Amino acid sequence: MKKLTSIIVFMLVVCSLNSQVTGYVFEETDGIKKPLFGVNIWWLETKIGTTSDKNGKFSIEKPIESENIIFSFVGYITDTVHISSDNQSVEIVLKNTLFLDEVTIGERQVGTHYSRMEIGSVQTITDAELCKAACCNLSESFETNASVDASYSDATTGAKQIKLLGLAGKYVQMMTENIPNLYGLSQPYALGYIPGPWMESIQVSKGTSAVINGYDAVTGQINVEYKKPLTADTFYFNQLFSSAGKTETNIDAAIKVSPKWYTMIFGHTQTDLLDIDHNQDGFMDMPRLQQHILFNRWDYHGNNLTIRTGIQYIDENRKGGQTEHVYGNYNDALNPYGINIGAQRLQAFYKMGYVFPEKKYNSLAMISSFTYHNQESYYGNTVFDATQKSVYLNIIWQSAFAGNTDHKYNAGLSYKYEDLHQYLNDSTFLNTEIVPGGYFQYTAKLPANLNIIAGIRADYHNTEGLLITPRLNLKYNITGSLSLRASAGKGYRYANILAENSYLLASSRQIIIAPDLKLEEAWNYGTNLTWYVPIGDRDMAINAEFYRTQFVNQIITDFESARSVKFYNLNGKSYSNTYQIESTYEIIKGLDATIAFRYNDVKQTIGGYLLEAPLTNRFKGLFTMSYKTPLEKWQFDFTTQYNGGGRIPSTLENPEIYRLQADFPAYYIMNAQITKYYKIWEIYAGCENILDFVQQHPIIAAEDPYGNYFDSALIWGPVHGRKFYVGIRISIDKKSKN
Repeated sequence: MKKLTSIIVFMLVVCSLNSQVTGYVFEETDGIKKPLFGVNIWWLETKIGTTSDKNGKFSIEKPIESENIIFSFVGYITDTVHISSDNQSVEIVLKNTLFLDEVTIGERQVGTHYSRMEIGSVQTITDAELCKAACCNLSESFETNASVDASYSDATTGAKQIKLLGLAGKYVQMMTENIPNLYGLSQPYALGYIPGPWMESIQVSKGTSAVINGYDAVTGQINVEYKKPLTADTFYFNQLFSSAGKTETNIDAAIKVSPKWYTMIFGHTQTDLLDIDHNQDGFMDMPRLQQHILFNRWDYHGNNLTIRTGIQYIDENRKGGQTEHVYGNYNDALNPYGINIGAQRLQAFYKMGYVFPEKKYNSLAMISSFTYHNQESYYGNTVFDATQKSVYLNIIWQSAFAGNTDHKYNAGLSYKYEDLHQYLNDSTFLNTEIVPGGYFQYTAKLPANLNIIAGIRADYHNTEGLLITPRLNLKYNITGSLSLRASAGKGYRYANILAENSYLLASSRQIIIAPDLKLEEAWNYGTNLTWYVPIGDRDMAINAEFYRTQFVNQIITDFESARSVKFYNLNGKSYSNTYQIESTYEIIKGLDATIAFRYNDVKQTIGGYLLEAPLTNRFKGLFTMSYKTPLEKWQFDFTTQYNGGGRIPSTLENPEIYRLQADFPAYYIMNAQITKYYKIWEIYAGCENILDFVQQHPIIAAEDPYGNYFDSALIWGPVHGRKFYVGIRISIDKKSKN
């Protein structure tokens, strides 16, 4: 904290007193204004510039030497605005340029970028980035991302997890449209619950985040924005087939019901047709999945009132295990080992926001959701059934001190209810969480180009008592192209051991849970430097960062005995240090490249010894290239990941034939895709894991799954090899519904 305090004091002392100009950039179609994202904004005869965010909003420091600000966006007429006074607020509507019939000249949408506007470190993944790969669901959305890793949790169930800042995804607060979601019983398979074609964008916030959404974020937040009926295409269809036997269909349609009411219907189905066993160990490399998802949302856009509400239903069944298993028969040694996981999930949400017309800096919002999730499953002769009911409510008041929007605040009340019933063979486990809370958050634009978000919340947990969560984010604009960010804050997490680790049931390991498990608690500190370096007529974006997560208490998952997996409270040190540098540049017109490297230093006290965290890559390298031809007829995408080695938990208790090495090696993963564009449709084809690298013998004692040494949990690499896919996308442009 002393170092962080020194940074703050330094910023306040050395910063200059340049003023800020803020505002919004719009386009107008049939009288309706819509925000423009990615507009280039700079001061005439200077190199000070910025871009507009997804809401069309921008903020830029005003230099002494210029009073004219330029707005430029491909397809629109460049405009110049004279700024006559400091701290002026600007609203500008750019006009479309005129095109000849059947001739389209456009600029590529940015795929992934770090926000210049956000005070915290926020990376946005747009739909342009998601289309660079098959991106069948959320777990596959991070294949071209340097910050987030997605990998399988085990070798039999198909459960996936992400890692952010070197730690498992359970320490990330997952949200859909800023509603906390996808935790508890859904966590092992949640990344497959959001189809890729439904997503408008993904925001990855690293480190400590705002207090408005709860205390759960330890390493950051990942928020998914679905397509909106007001801005989405009228009709969209996506069909994919893969060499692994997967067929997937996605469809969505946006309908204008009235001048203020819009609705959107989403449909998704996936079926795996083949039992794939490339390594011939008798087990399917991946379970066969049948998944059906329906989602209907309604949006209301009034003069000062906005309402969003919707309901979603998921039905999913996973069938894995040995290829000879007979489903429906009694599970014992006479029937080959089988896994069957069935889940039904129903979720409804309601969001309302009202802006007071006389004082537009005052607004009131309400966010609420209800979730019901049921799972019935067996893993060999182990039966696990569970039901989870969740209720979430958040009421948010936003205003400004004395009407000065440079000094805004949020205050609110929240309520969280979780009811989880779990049944493991003949044992019953009941968990109930009731957590009312309140918070206050202050956002300020201070002199000397310094912005801060300071927040604190207090929650009362029915079993853990009072929880105090302080958080702070700082941003200092050193120049118009160089920004420094710093953050510090605390996070808590309540662990539901069985629900979150149900994939471990596909093992002969005995699960041992300590009776006195406490709330997980950690501090996170981070700093981030973003620099836009002008090279020619383009900017190279360079991002360098360091984050440290330090646990006060952690639930340790101890695999160090080959016969058991133990869960107990931390007794010693546990921390994660991550260092990352990333650079993105458009080399020539239409050719984007990203290169990144991250080093992970993650250690835990396990069994009384400070050890390197198991099954965690020590480093990751990423290189991506994407080229779109000048007339936007073809697109070529290529990604290479270099995943560093790591430590494997001890297997010395096993017979020699079932022992593994102490470390796993580094390995490459390469993916490529080609897309051909037509007027309203496109065809794409690609290959994943081009080098066909797989972890050898991912299942220990696969020939004897009912024996004492069967284990599918020690996964560090891919479990399926090279895979080809082909697909088609059809979209009818939204202009036809205006």
